[in-house]
Amino acid sequence: MSPTPTQTLQLGHTSVRRYLDKPLDPGQLEQLIRCGQAAATSSFIQAYSVIRVTRPEARAAIAAAAGGQAWIEQAAEFLVYCADLRRLNSACIKAGKGELEGYSEHGLAAVVDVALMAQNVLLAAESMGLGGVFIGGIRNDPQVVVDQLGLPERVAPVFGMCLGWPDQQNEVKPRMPVDLVLHQDVYRDPSDDELAAYDRQMADYYAGRGSNVKLSDWTSAVATAMQGKKREHMLEFLRGRGFFQR
Repeated sequence: MSPTPTQTLQLGHTSVRRYLDKPLDPGQLEQLIRCGQAAATSSFIQAYSVIRVTRPEARAAIAAAAGGQAWIEQAAEFLVYCADLRRLNSACIKAGKGELEGYSEHGLAAVVDVALMAQNVLLAAESMGLGGVFIGGIRNDPQVVVDQLGLPERVAPVFGMCLGWPDQQNEVKPRMPVDLVLHQDVYRDPSDDELAAYDRQMADYYAGRGSNVKLSDWTSAVATAMQGKKREHMLEFLRGRGFFQR
């Protein structure tokens, strides 16, 4: 089946970390945020806020906390996406339902909401010729983000996003075969042969791409990422923000 224009855009997604020294067009960011708001939201709670970071000193501090990601300072726009229960807490009090008590379900709903919203923003940006990259590294030291952006209780930074006009186009990373992620009726573990085939495909990709060439495969790369990014402080941090109390 031939992809539609929207599907072609989705299938061609790459992370962009190098940008032209050029601002977004007037009104462009606001339009992207409106597109983000069009995403699905649990019970219409819209449990997200987006902080546009323009102060150079704030960008520098967050870039350092994120592991020295220079593109945070260089991109035309840097946005921090937050799970936001603050407005909802006020709504509950106003409606006579009492304060939110930090139930895990509420926190999960907010994280899902902000992720859906942000993906809509990035897809809309790519449709305009912009590029971007998600920045999970802000969770290395989320208190830096809180301090720099003045985030109040019940607002937690989840990830950042750089946006700008691409100065470099990366190759598309091969995703897993659909058969490994689409299950029929019941869950199926992939066979060793299936994973080995994907490892070979990813090894060829890593060895042959135009920049950041490395000798690795999917298994090695994700094992290093998962075991190296435990961020054990996150549960305590989120509970301190009013999330995942029970």
